[in-house]
Amino acid sequence: MATIKEIQEQLAQVSDLKDPLFQELKQDERSGVQRLLHKRQKEIQAELDEDLRLEYMLRYEKELYSQGFQALAGIDEVGRGPLAGPVVAAAVILPPNCKIKGLNDSKKIPKKRHHEIYQAVLDQALAVGLGIMDNQTIDRVNIYEATKLAMTEAVAQLKIKPDYLLIDAMKLDLPLPQQSIIKGDANSLSIAAASIVAKVTRDKIMADFDQVYPGYDFAQNAGYGTKSHLQGLERNGVTPIHRKTFEPVKSMCEQA
Repeated sequence: MATIKEIQEQLAQVSDLKDPLFQELKQDERSGVQRLLHKRQKEIQAELDEDLRLEYMLRYEKELYSQGFQALAGIDEVGRGPLAGPVVAAAVILPPNCKIKGLNDSKKIPKKRHHEIYQAVLDQALAVGLGIMDNQTIDRVNIYEATKLAMTEAVAQLKIKPDYLLIDAMKLDLPLPQQSIIKGDANSLSIAAASIVAKVTRDKIMADFDQVYPGYDFAQNAGYGTKSHLQGLERNGVTPIHRKTFEPVKSMCEQA
């Protein structure tokens, strides 16, 4: 009779829920074997579910591949709402039918996994471009236009020229075929890849600003109007990276 350790090694090689080994092990009355059996079945089911989720998130890409497009750039931005710092956009071209486990809308990825999935995107992407528009640009042209500028710059920074753009809820003034997808970061793997790249890049920028302008908790709130950030504004005033057209910063500047 095989030891529990030997059975564990055998189960590690199994990736099909219909594998005969499962039926065989069901007859084994040892509780340790049954625990291993259920654990491996659960793991395989989770892998199958994840593959189905990723397959669903590739539906826009697969349709475009079938039409002959090859270099699809997913585009997303982070940082429209904060009171401080830049808006950051990313453009990512993944290999055809590329699946990255755990990749999703960056808001749905646990923070502890951000860097791991960000690195997986960088490792597998054919090209990555970034566009960063600072708070002064945002104040000058408004956040909507600054977001478009950041996205356009991200596309320009790609080392491979895309032949189609998949954009999160935006249209760009570029001579390229494109599709605006509502909640694109939750519906397109290419846009989700851009989402995590933009998120991690901007978080790093704001963590660096936290060293330059302490007292606003930028490393934790990324410039959003949290309680600690608003308290920092009351205590220390407006910094050079604050958006002066955003309230309550605007009113504070007018009163100064």
